[in-house]
Parts: sequence; structure tokens; C-alpha cells
Amino acid sequence: MDNDRRGFLHAATAVGVAAVGSLAVAPRAEGKAPDDKKEADEEISAPEDLMREHGVLNRILLVFEEGVRRLRRKEDVPPDVFHKPATLVRTFVEDYHEKLEEKFIFPPFEKHKRLTDLVTVLRQQHEAGRKLTDVILHAAVADRFGRADARQEVVRACEAFVRMYRPHEAREDTVLFPALYTIVPAKEVKELGERFEEEEHRLFGEDGFAKAVEQVAGIEKQLGIYDLAGFTPK
Repeated sequence: MDNDRRGFLHAATAVGVAAVGSLAVAPRAEGKAPDDKKEADEEISAPEDLMREHGVLNRILLVFEEGVRRLRRKEDVPPDVFHKPATLVRTFVEDYHEKLEEKFIFPPFEKHKRLTDLVTVLRQQHEAGRKLTDVILHAAVADRFGRADARQEVVRACEAFVRMYRPHEAREDTVLFPALYTIVPAKEVKELGERFEEEEHRLFGEDGFAKAVEQVAGIEKQLGIYDLAGFTPK
């Protein structure tokens, strides 16, 4: 009887543990994870947030390159192929992304006299980029784009923009952003990420980043360059 009693208690304990375990994992097993996205957003640091926005910029650079390539081949290219991405550059990159860098990322380096030469150049390039965007937005409209000189302005501005921003964002990703952790406490870097998210929601509503990705994807589809497999060498 002692053996039977011990066996019963052991089985009951095992069943109890299994029941508790099943309750703990049940929501995920049923696919109910309403807070997953919120938790993921909260875990994104300020540098990571800026770096993924660089991904949007890189896709815009690809659009500019493809549009210029087609113009040089004398293909018929509508002006919105340039105007749409330039508008996205103005609203999402220059008036949001770069403003965050200028207000929250650059000043700590300047205060601590770290990488100041790099920060100076990055600030100058932000200004230069805005002037190039002005050119594209001005020339890539229906009543001007039909003129050869306007198309040449767009080509020159896009080429200069791409040439500058590829090394610009690469230097930020590989030098500036990693160095941020050496002068700003990790807790403050995390708080910056939360502040960036609040600003994104204020300017663009919920899922501002996702909306930007969707916009650039739409332009890629218009050009027929959305399919990633199309870039694989044959």
C-alpha cells in the first residue's frame, strides 16, 4: 500500500506540473500574442532604430539608381519615379530621421569631444542632401520633367545623393552608432529608443516605419524591381 500511495502522489504531482505548464504556454500555442509587437518595439535601441531606417534609405537609393539608369537609356520614365521617393526622403529621412540624429545623437559626441570631425561632416552632408532633394522635387514634376535640362538636373542630383549617402550611412552604422555606447549610459540609449518611437508615432501614427517600407515597396513595384530574386546574378 505504501508503494501504491507513493505512486499516486508522484502521478498527481506530475499532472499538476503539466497542467501549470500547459496554462503558461497555452496563449502562444493558440497564437494569441497581442503584446509581441509592443514588446519587440520596446526592445529596439536608438541605434538599431536608426539603422533599420537606413534600410529604407538604401531602398530609395536603389530606386534613384534604377530611374537614372532608364533615363540614360532613353527610356520613358514618369516624373513620379523620382518625385515619390524624394518626397519620402523629405518627410521620413530628412524631417524625421536626420532631425533625431541632429538633436539626440550628434550632441553627446560634440559635448565629449569624440568623433567631432566625423559629426561635422555628417551635419554638412545632411544640409547638402536637403539641397539635392529640393532639386529633385522641383524638377521631377509634369510641367518641367519633359524638358531635357530638367531631366539632367534630376540625374545629377540623384547621382550626387546616392554617392554621398552610401558612405554617409555606412560610416554612421559602423563607427558613430557603436561608439554611442562608450559615451552614453545604456539606460539612456534605451530611453532614446523609446523617445524615437514616440516621435515616430506623433508624426506618422502607428506603424510609421512599416508605412515607409510599404511606400518604397510600392515604388519598387512600379519600376519592376521589387522581386529580390531579380538581383541574383545568373
